[in-house]
Amino acid sequence: MKRKRVVILGATGSIGESAAKVARDIPDRMEIVGIAANSNAQKLAAQANELRPGAVCLVDEAKLDELRRNLNYQPQIFAGERGLCEIASAVEADMVLIAIVGTAGLRPALAAIEAGRHLAVASKEILVMAGEIVMREARARDIPVLPVDSEHNAIFQCLDGRASEVRRIILTASGGPFRQTPAGVFSTITVEEALKHPTWNMGPKITVDSATLFNKGLEMIEAHWLFGVGMARVEVVIHPQSIVHSMVEFSDGSVLAQLSHSNMCFPIQYAVTWPERVPNSLPPLDFAKLSKLEFATPRYDDFPALNLARRAGEIGGTLPAVLNAANEIAVSAFLEKRMSFPRIWQTVAQVMDRHRSVAQPDLDAILAADQWAREEARRVIAA
Repeated sequence: MKRKRVVILGATGSIGESAAKVARDIPDRMEIVGIAANSNAQKLAAQANELRPGAVCLVDEAKLDELRRNLNYQPQIFAGERGLCEIASAVEADMVLIAIVGTAGLRPALAAIEAGRHLAVASKEILVMAGEIVMREARARDIPVLPVDSEHNAIFQCLDGRASEVRRIILTASGGPFRQTPAGVFSTITVEEALKHPTWNMGPKITVDSATLFNKGLEMIEAHWLFGVGMARVEVVIHPQSIVHSMVEFSDGSVLAQLSHSNMCFPIQYAVTWPERVPNSLPPLDFAKLSKLEFATPRYDDFPALNLARRAGEIGGTLPAVLNAANEIAVSAFLEKRMSFPRIWQTVAQVMDRHRSVAQPDLDAILAADQWAREEARRVIAA
C-alpha cells in the first residue's frame, strides 16, 4: 500500500509530536507533507527542518519573520486562520490530522472534507460543536472521519463497521487526579494539583478537563456523532489503569475491548494505516506484569460534568457548543487562579441554563452560540 501523505494541524502540541514519532517509526507508510501551529515559531521551524514538509503554516502572523529566520529550507508558507484552511485543502495530501485544541479546527476540518481529504480528528471540540454538520458533509462526499482520541479509536477498532449491532458504547475514564478525593475539599484544590494527571501527559486545558471529567463528557457527545449511537447508549466507566481504552457491547451481550499501553502513537498509527495494521517499535502489553484492571461507576453527584454533557448531547442543537465554550472560559479562569475548581462546572451549568438552544443550526448559528457562551461565562465569573 502506498505511503499516506499527512498534514498535521497542531503539530507542536503533544498529539503533533506523537504523530511525528509515528512518521519516524513507519516511514514507508506515512509522510508528513504539511505542518501548522498557532504561535510557537521556533518549535515549528525545528519540526519543519527535521521533517521537511512542503508546506508550513503559522497562525500568529506577527511571528512569521521569526519562523522564516529559523527555517533552513524554503517550504510554502501559509499564515493566519485562513492559512489553516488553505494548508488543509490546497496541499496535496491524503489525510488531515486535526490536533488543535479548542474551536479553531472546525473551519479547517470542513475545508479538508470539501477538498476530499480523509479526516483524522484529535480535537473533540469539532464534533462536540458541529458533529451534525461535519458528519453530514463527510457522508455526502464519502470521506472517512477517523478518531484519534484513544477512547474513540478503541471504539472504532471494536466496531469494525458493525455500528447497527451496538447495544452500548462504554468509554473508559482514568478518573483523573481526584478520583478518590472527597467532594468536601474540592474548593481547596489548587491548579498545580489539578495538573498532575495520573496517566497521560497532556496540555493544561485537557488535563483540567480530565480532572473535572468534562473531557469524558465531551467524548460522550463526540461518540454520539462519530458512531451514530444515541446518547442513552453511551456510558462511562472509571478505569484507573488506562489499559482498556474503551469497550463496545453488542446486541448479543458480547463485549469487545481494545487494550494497549497509554501511548497516543497507537491510535495515531491506526488512523493513518487504516484499514491495515503494520508493525512498529511500540511496546506490547505484558499481561504477566499487569497486576489488576479495575472498573467503577463514576461519582456523578460529585463530578456534574458528565450529566451536563449528557443533557447537552440529548438536547443537541447549539447547546453542546455552549457547554464547550463556557467550559473553555471557566478552565482558563481556573488556570489563572481567578476561581475555585468547583466553579468550573457551576459556571458551565449557569451558562447552559441561560441559553435557548437552536435546533439543527448552521455553522453561523453554532459560532454565534459559541461566542455568546464565552461572553456569558465571563459575566458569570465576574459576578
